[in-house]
Amino acid sequence: MTVKIGVQLQPQHAPDYQLIRDAVLRSEDAGVDIVFNWDHFYPLYGDLDGEHFECWTMLGAWAEQTSNVEIGALVTGGGYRNPDLLADMARTVDHISGGRLILGIGAGWNQKDYDNFGYEFGTPGSRLKLLAEYLPRIVDRLKVGNPAPTRDIPILIGGGGEKKTLKLVAQYAHIWHSFADLDELTRKSGILAEHGDTVGRDVSSIARSVAWPGADKAQGFVDAGATLFTVGTGGPDYDLTELKEAIAWRNAANDG
Repeated sequence: MTVKIGVQLQPQHAPDYQLIRDAVLRSEDAGVDIVFNWDHFYPLYGDLDGEHFECWTMLGAWAEQTSNVEIGALVTGGGYRNPDLLADMARTVDHISGGRLILGIGAGWNQKDYDNFGYEFGTPGSRLKLLAEYLPRIVDRLKVGNPAPTRDIPILIGGGGEKKTLKLVAQYAHIWHSFADLDELTRKSGILAEHGDTVGRDVSSIARSVAWPGADKAQGFVDAGATLFTVGTGGPDYDLTELKEAIAWRNAANDG
C-alpha cells in the first residue's frame, strides 16, 4: 500500500500572493504528492477579516507553476458555483495541469462565506441535499466536455456524515477525506462499506484521506486503511517543517 502526503496551503494571512507561490514551489521541491488549498472567502482563524485569496483562480495558476504534484481544493464549497460551470472549470484546470487535478468538494459550512457573498446558508441538511443534486450534474458535464478531460478526474468528497455524506462518497468519490480520528475512521469505514452494498459499489477502491496525525500515530491510520495524509499550514510564513517530517515518514514507510 503506497502512502501519499499532501499539503494544504491555506490561502489566508498572505498579504502578497508571492508568499503562496513560493510555498507551492518549496512544497513541490520537498517532494510532496499533492498541494491543496481551500475554498473559503475569509480566513478561518487568526484575524477573520485578514488577507485571503480565492480558490479556483489560484488552482489555475498552480497548474501552470507546478510540474509533478497533483493539485486541488480541500475542499470546494458545493454551493458556491453552478455545478456545470464547476465541472468545466475542473476540466480546464485538468488540461492546464496535464492531468493533475483532484476535484475536491463538500457541502460547505462557514456561514460568513455564505452571508457576505450572497449565498443561502440554509441548514446542514439543505446543503447536503444541494450537494447530492450537484454531484451527478458534475459527473455528467465532465462526460460531455470537448475536449474531454485528460483522465477520469478524481473526485474527493470531504465530510463524515453517516447517513448522507458517506452515501455520496460511496456513489461518487475516488477519495474520501474523513476529518476523522482513528476510532471514527475505523467505524465510519464500516458504514461506508454498508452504503457501498446499498448502491452496488465496492468501496475498497476509494482512497481514505485524513489530516496528518504525526509520525507516532500515522501507522495506526495506515493499518485502518488511510493512504493520504495532509499537513496544513497558513500564511504569512507557510512553515513546512511538519510537512518535511511527514514526507520523511512517507519515504521510510513506502520503502519498508
